[in-house]
Amino acid sequence: MQGSTVDPAQAALNYHAEAVATGHEEHPDHRIFGIIVFLAAESMIFLGLFMAYLTFRAVYPTWPPEGTPERELLLPGINTLILISSSFVIHQADTAVKKDNVGGLRKWFAITALMGAVFLAGQLYEYHNLEFGLKTNLYASTFYVLTGFHGLHVFFGLCLILGVLWRSRIKGHYSSQHHFGVEAAELYWHFVDVVWIVLFILLYLL
Repeated sequence: MQGSTVDPAQAALNYHAEAVATGHEEHPDHRIFGIIVFLAAESMIFLGLFMAYLTFRAVYPTWPPEGTPERELLLPGINTLILISSSFVIHQADTAVKKDNVGGLRKWFAITALMGAVFLAGQLYEYHNLEFGLKTNLYASTFYVLTGFHGLHVFFGLCLILGVLWRSRIKGHYSSQHHFGVEAAELYWHFVDVVWIVLFILLYLL
């Protein structure tokens, strides 16, 4: 009698799918730990930039250097409120998906994406209207490097959020049992918000 052949790769995939569905994977999921390690590494980069800025501030007799135009606080202040508020909004999405409310996930992620886009638009508007350029002095250079590097992270976070929204179209992709993408995007967004609070204090208030 001719025996049936079994594709080992397909068998492994079937086993993994069954293990995930029953919640009995052989190996624990360390993806969130990986995200935390990644954010810790990113924090070290920002910490290095903050220390460089504080060093410049300490060695200069006057900071910002004389001749640096006054900075407006209204637009950055509004931007700060928008970004901080977006952290509370994106948390609502995480709460919704853990209740199997995918519609709520989409709504809160869409609002967060809009708030992130408004923040970036506000930052670009501020750049356009600043009275100093990248090469004006050391303060101007560090201002653009710090805010620009943070803005790049906001843009990447916005891409993550839009990616989750796109994948949420697939029925059953996100649920109370499977929501790693949602949690990863939320953790990254909180990180971006905390970094901006430090930046705002250093660049605009001190």
